[in-house]
Amino acid sequence: MSQPDTMPDTMTVFDRALVRRRRERAASSPAFAEHSFLFEEIGERLADRLHDVTRGFPVALDLGSHDGVMRRALTGPHGLQKGIETLVACDLSPAFARRAGALAVAADEEALPFAPASFDLVVSNLSLHWVNDLPGALVQVRHALKPDGFFCAAMLGGETLTELRRCLMEAELAVSGGASPRVSPFADVRDAGSLLQRAGFALPVVDSDTITVTYADALALMRDLRGMGETNAVLARRTVPARREMLFTAAALYAERFAEPDGRIPATFQVLYLAAWAPHESQQQPARPGSGTVPLGEALKGPRGCA
Repeated sequence: MSQPDTMPDTMTVFDRALVRRRRERAASSPAFAEHSFLFEEIGERLADRLHDVTRGFPVALDLGSHDGVMRRALTGPHGLQKGIETLVACDLSPAFARRAGALAVAADEEALPFAPASFDLVVSNLSLHWVNDLPGALVQVRHALKPDGFFCAAMLGGETLTELRRCLMEAELAVSGGASPRVSPFADVRDAGSLLQRAGFALPVVDSDTITVTYADALALMRDLRGMGETNAVLARRTVPARREMLFTAAALYAERFAEPDGRIPATFQVLYLAAWAPHESQQQPARPGSGTVPLGEALKGPRGCA
């Protein structure tokens, strides 16, 4: 029996309306470029990975475009690279969509407005970790790709901001006597690979990288996250603003536990890279079970018949 093309949303973790508002605020700030270094860095890394693919992509979708960072990463001296003739930007935030380029749409990754088989390439730079129904979003991405179309994405992984997560939890316990989620949960490598397979992609590959950024103190890190539009949007969070005492306690714990010899504190960002293809009959297929011509016992023997 074939798998269904749609999968139920089993968990609602994020307040998507809040994610949109925070992106709108970040997009409207003239200082966004001062905080967007992570998007720029990962955009360049995604572009490098696309350069390794020996084919062109005439019609491409930039899913979660922010201010057009992937367009910049994919633009060379003579215009867009990798054979891209049309690049459509799409972001949850209308303000970011307006900044991303002439051909752009504001839309939710969980409800994509594109017709089936519209794109040769879908690329997504640090956006999908805010999606509640990630399996459903990936199914929609696959439908939006032409047969043998390519999907290439980066999203934050489970080791992201482990230092901040620990210090905020300990500080809230000390100050308030209880703790709530202060840093959003993220997927791990195994989760991402399984989700690509469940969504019906072919030849999925997932790997990860760790980027460590240093800051003067934890408060500077929190300001950067706010400027990126990447602050906590978990539904189970406390809705009252964090108390100053708690934030200063967390900053003191961060410095005490993690400060480097020069006094600066490190922040870990784990990035998961996802790559997969929309199925096509020309792709390499796994052998059918039982189709082998050499018995397993013979295959395991050494050159002189020794196991």
